[in-house]
Amino acid sequence: MIKKIKVGIYIFNDVEVLDFAGPFEVFSLATKNNISIFEVFTISGKEEMINAKNGLKVKSNFSFSDNFEIDILIIPGGYGAEKFEIKNKTVLNWIIEQSKKVDILASVCTGALLLAECGILRNKKATTHWMDLDRLESDYPDIDVIRNVKYVDEGKILTSGGISAGINMSFYIIKRLFGIDIAKLTAKRMEYDIDI
Repeated sequence: MIKKIKVGIYIFNDVEVLDFAGPFEVFSLATKNNISIFEVFTISGKEEMINAKNGLKVKSNFSFSDNFEIDILIIPGGYGAEKFEIKNKTVLNWIIEQSKKVDILASVCTGALLLAECGILRNKKATTHWMDLDRLESDYPDIDVIRNVKYVDEGKILTSGGISAGINMSFYIIKRLFGIDIAKLTAKRMEYDIDI
């Protein structure tokens, strides 16, 4: 019996839909010997409906006050991340606390700005959406900003470029944990062309 790896994806108002839905789909479809190897769920700050980008309404599986464990935490981006969550001390403190517990902390798109604001990317290589690379570089000079890549692997910390790049990063994480064959099988199920 495979012990499922718990993947928690933080969601918030004005989150970019594919930032969280892409990784959710990738990890949800990954199997080994026809058995799911990940348990994927969403987390929000409070028990309330989330209004994602362009009006999609989403109800998270858990809120901060619930009791749950996470092995892999994904922080997506979007307008809400770069304008509001980056100033939310409750959220930033929660991310800092989770970063001490999880095996992998990953960001998609401008979720990297939240990790940067938490100090988690200090003296590390990182990337984000191409439109926000200059902001990441100027606001956080202690980060080595990498351009023209889908994702950056710094061991426990991974960052990815914008929106769809989170899908590539998710396949890469599966490859890192379970090998290229499992990653390729998952991509085939999604009819997604991977280059990892």
